[in-house]
Amino acid sequence: MPRHHAPTARNREPALLADIGGTNIRFALCERGIAGPVSTSRVDEYGDPLGAIRAFLAAEHHGREVHHALLAVAGPVKDGRIILTNHAWKIDAEEVRKALGFSSVSLINDFEATAWAIPRLAPGDVVFIGAGAAEPVQPIAVVGPGTGFGVACLVQDARSPRVIASEGGHASLASSDHRETAVVAILRERFGHVSAERALSGDGLVNLFSAIAALDDAVVPERDAAQITAAALADACPVSRAALDMFCAILGSVAGDLTLTFGARGGLYLAGGIIPRIPDYLARSEFRRRFEAKGRLTGYMTAIPTAIVIHPYPALRGLQALLDMPRRGNPEVRPRTA
Repeated sequence: MPRHHAPTARNREPALLADIGGTNIRFALCERGIAGPVSTSRVDEYGDPLGAIRAFLAAEHHGREVHHALLAVAGPVKDGRIILTNHAWKIDAEEVRKALGFSSVSLINDFEATAWAIPRLAPGDVVFIGAGAAEPVQPIAVVGPGTGFGVACLVQDARSPRVIASEGGHASLASSDHRETAVVAILRERFGHVSAERALSGDGLVNLFSAIAALDDAVVPERDAAQITAAALADACPVSRAALDMFCAILGSVAGDLTLTFGARGGLYLAGGIIPRIPDYLARSEFRRRFEAKGRLTGYMTAIPTAIVIHPYPALRGLQALLDMPRRGNPEVRPRTA
């Protein structure tokens, strides 16, 4: 996939870039292909997305007229609208365009934006785990746990690369051994349907922690995902350690399943808010073994590289890449004419 593209109208004019997740919002202004400083705030600081955008523009645009907006949002996009999967916000691209006077607004899934970033990441932006070598011009899978569990696939093509956005994080979770089966059974009693996201997210880690405690009749304090991770890294709590170990193992299995599904011989990239914080732990875990353990296709999987994206703002990097490209059918809202 080419790394440089001819200038377009959108990369010459000031554009708002936004990565809107279930917990955090990250904004930047991009002009003439150069992105400015990133501003981060929490979603719950604002009553609605327009309030958050207005606050950022008031603080950062310094009199510049912003013509375009590209919004990467955590949830499925349909007809230029989205309801965040892990938050009550609703975003309508046409409403944003009208309210803020933009010439155009594009609304895409956040992991779709992250997938667009992969070819433009520098060597220092990723950490590889295990063996394997990417096959040129083959699909690349991008997955990752954060507030939710994102999934996308970059289909590489020198003329017309494209990204397949996916809600694969909500596919049913399969267990790989008796202990995981018992944990999934506990979660099924609690939630009914147990998706990958029920185990592979911030809340998912809490779910694993509480289910393992129940399974082992262990008395443990209530902990959030950050506290469970900290206790596991410090080896200060056996249940926390068991939860994070299971988290990494299940992630390997699910990532391997998605790699097989997409035929992603270009590699599997892990993004999201959790994994970049524990790269060494993940490397020592069962992740890679479980990623490869696909029966008759184990040799196929062994040849595929896995990497952690440690770039702090990959979705914004992907949106910046989209500014440089000719429009490829992304959901863009422009003024309507009679």
